[in-house]
Amino acid sequence: MNAINKNLIELRQTGDLVRGAQAGDREAFGKLFERFQPTVMAIAMRRLRDHADAQELCQDVFVQALLKIEQLRTPEAFVGWLRQITVRMAINRAIRRAPAISVEPEMLEATVVGSGTPLDRVLEVERKNQIRAGLDRLGKLDRETLVAFYVDGQSLLEMADGFEAPLGTIKRRLHVARKRLARQIESLEMVG
Repeated sequence: MNAINKNLIELRQTGDLVRGAQAGDREAFGKLFERFQPTVMAIAMRRLRDHADAQELCQDVFVQALLKIEQLRTPEAFVGWLRQITVRMAINRAIRRAPAISVEPEMLEATVVGSGTPLDRVLEVERKNQIRAGLDRLGKLDRETLVAFYVDGQSLLEMADGFEAPLGTIKRRLHVARKRLARQIESLEMVG
């Protein structure tokens, strides 16, 4: 059997397993896990360079895949879809993970220099209060959109999944919500 025929058979088998998983067959999803777990783990290790983080990410990826598998329109595209999920989640995890630096408290105190003046800190607190007040005056969807992106740090793709909306819609909502927040803050500044 040549390589092309072998790949076609594997694609069909994968498609059949995905359709089974979409129909609620846990055993089919288990077989997908067994088949593609090494691929996900390899991507996770390449991106995160930490075995424990990669294992945790691998589990998270398959949980996400299980939750979203009904959204996959082309079952034979499962491998690419799974790779996209893995890369996106690995990037998010790497960005959110604090750098692993161990410093003795005495050394830290000796090297940390306070930045800004007391006035800078007061102005920063005032600005945060204005933003919170502006957020409180927004509609629920605008507020949730801004909080998801700026506070929770969700990517646009994660927001599209979470809000169950197309990526373009999420981008537009974010743009509109930012403008509305700016107007709310301006009106608060005029009153204050």
